[in-house]
Amino acid sequence: MEEKDLFFKTMEKLELGKILDQLKECCSSPLGQELVEELEPTTDVEEVKLRQAETGEACLLWRLVPDFNRAGVRDIRPLVERAGRGGLLTGEELVQVAGTLAAGRRIKKALLKVGEDLPILKSWAGRVREFLQLEERIGKALREDGEIRDEATPRLWSLRQRISALQEKIKQKLEEYLRSPEIQKYLQDSLYTIRAGRYCLPVKQEYRHHVPGLVHDQSASGATLFIEPLALVELNNELKRLGAEEQREIEAILYDLSQLVGRAKEEIFRTLRALAKIDFILAKGLLSQRMDAVAPSLNTGGRWKIVGGRHPLLKGKVVPVTLWLGEDFDILIITGPNTGGKTVTLKTLGLFTLMAQCGLHLPAQEASISVGGPVFADIGDEQSIEQSLSTFSAHMSHIVSILSYVNPGTLVLLDELGAGTDPTEGAALGMAILDYLASHGAKVVATTHYSELKAYAYTTPRVENAAVEFDSETLKPTFRLLIGTPGESNAFIISQRLGLPEEVLERARTYLSEERVQVSQMIRELAQDKQASREALLEAESLRRQAEEIRKKAEKEWQEARKKAGEVLERARREAHDLVRRTKLEVREMMKQVEKALAEEDYKNKVKVLDQARTQLGVWDREIADKAAEYRPQADGEPPATVSPGERVWIVSLNQEGQVLSHPNSQGDVLVQVGPLKANVKLGELRLLPAKKVEPQQQGGWSVRVDVRSLKPELDLRGLTVEEACHQADKYLDDAYLAGLKVVSLIHGKGTGALGAALHRYLSFHPLVKSFRFGHAGEGGTGVTIVELK
Repeated sequence: MEEKDLFFKTMEKLELGKILDQLKECCSSPLGQELVEELEPTTDVEEVKLRQAETGEACLLWRLVPDFNRAGVRDIRPLVERAGRGGLLTGEELVQVAGTLAAGRRIKKALLKVGEDLPILKSWAGRVREFLQLEERIGKALREDGEIRDEATPRLWSLRQRISALQEKIKQKLEEYLRSPEIQKYLQDSLYTIRAGRYCLPVKQEYRHHVPGLVHDQSASGATLFIEPLALVELNNELKRLGAEEQREIEAILYDLSQLVGRAKEEIFRTLRALAKIDFILAKGLLSQRMDAVAPSLNTGGRWKIVGGRHPLLKGKVVPVTLWLGEDFDILIITGPNTGGKTVTLKTLGLFTLMAQCGLHLPAQEASISVGGPVFADIGDEQSIEQSLSTFSAHMSHIVSILSYVNPGTLVLLDELGAGTDPTEGAALGMAILDYLASHGAKVVATTHYSELKAYAYTTPRVENAAVEFDSETLKPTFRLLIGTPGESNAFIISQRLGLPEEVLERARTYLSEERVQVSQMIRELAQDKQASREALLEAESLRRQAEEIRKKAEKEWQEARKKAGEVLERARREAHDLVRRTKLEVREMMKQVEKALAEEDYKNKVKVLDQARTQLGVWDREIADKAAEYRPQADGEPPATVSPGERVWIVSLNQEGQVLSHPNSQGDVLVQVGPLKANVKLGELRLLPAKKVEPQQQGGWSVRVDVRSLKPELDLRGLTVEEACHQADKYLDDAYLAGLKVVSLIHGKGTGALGAALHRYLSFHPLVKSFRFGHAGEGGTGVTIVELK
């Protein structure tokens, strides 16, 4: 058998033709169906990838535009070919041509305006030419039913006007005959008719001489003659002549339109080829949707993996099959009872491979297919009476042909290997055939009932057993494939369930050879060991997955907590910033009111304003304290004995995290980086945080450093207004606090004075002031307020 014949035989056995019939039903035009008929599997990997990409784009388009309209395309190639040879097209044929060209234009426009990236479909759409002038010419000349419009040409319009007028004149003459009492008595019916294109009256046979005219016809009985009155002969002649002119004008119009079609023959053919391809591609996508199929991953390494595969020709509730080949083993031997699903498994694998090579998607949860080699199958009963071949001979003849063309990457499917002859010899031949196929790099799936082949799978490298599961309680197969486990024919179990006497079963067991019993026992023990190993592996894998899930969950929770903490801190910073900004603005406004009140002579008004200020400052103090308490972290532990540069610390007094920049000096002061700010902080105000080295900000930003060495311990406010003095004192006290100064002096002039009194009231409500007292400096007794900071 030639390789091509063997290939077609395999496609027939795997029923690829039925899948292609379903694909043809998804086409909307004969042009697309023709491409389906030409479709064959290919081992050209690049071609397969292109075909699969086409199907993928079609699926995407159907998801985006479920009601995509591709109707209206007809096979007009014979019409265009005839027009190209100078032939005349009828009105209906020209309407078909125009309709197809309009449909192609509509499909092109719809594809090109889809927003998604569809390079293949849009490339084919770009090859569709638009024939607007031709469509317009045909549309103006012809109605949708193919009849010529009156206004197709001025001459045709004129001729039809004259014909219509002449017909009206003839009808008036006929109506006069019908109304004439003298003529009516000679007529069979009070109506007129047309015979041979001429208007006639139905005259009774016996009165033929009473109505002069030309006889054009008679009824079947001969009782009625259809006579054209002499008065109408000339009118009918004129009507006939005008009708002939009309027909010549119609033929001239059709000829001109046919010539236009003929001149565009090549461009129309190219457009039809593009429309055929578009219809074919969209049909593949539609079939994928109907099958609930997925795009397979492709390889050329001889590896197959199908998860949840459903044979596309099975109806009803289908048990999905999961199998793999070419990874851990190259030959899979499936055993088990008849009707258990062995042959369906073979066909599913082979059919999926052919479908993938055709560019079709596969009805499965997941599929990886090797497409670099051909598929050969020996399935079914090949017995032939005409060729005098037994079942065994027919199978062996087919296998011989397969062995002649096998090469690396070939997928070989063998159903009931070695059947039809002596079991011992059949099993030996089967093992030898498998050895030959393996030596030539083929991948094989075979079904059998022979125990020797089960043992062969256990003892031969890269050969694996599989079984179709059978429920011994219900005596029905479950159709599940179990890889790694050999199957049993279950003949004894089935017979026992069906009621075969126990003594017959016992006698049957005695006829089994001891070697056969030992082989069966060995296979069962090996299967049990393998099953136990698989269960242990599955349990270990389950524990590993659980541990991995716990790790991922913990990591996720940690990340979420870290993110949430960052968000809380950022929110606190924003709220604190807003609060400080708002408080400063309100303090300034309050100070203006205080200053204004102090300038007034009304003592009660002064007291009232000061009380309001104290009340408001108390509200702000509590608000700030509440906010600080809300976001203040817990500062656990005792102050450190010492710190080193680079260590992370929490500054209790500032409720901020910082980084140590220097060792403590003799006074126990430490220089700490707090964001962009550098400050001297007492060692007792620090708490160590977990180690996290953070480089101090040296470059790429700005920093503010406040140090007692650059900050004087007194501030001279003499000569300033109350508002100016309070503003400068506020800024000075902030800097002094951050620099670690505990006692500072505010110089405000002789005695207490108005400025001193205002400062004292201001300091009474300042959140950083612990206490203050009035004093004098120098011989002149300059007024000084000594302030102790918190």
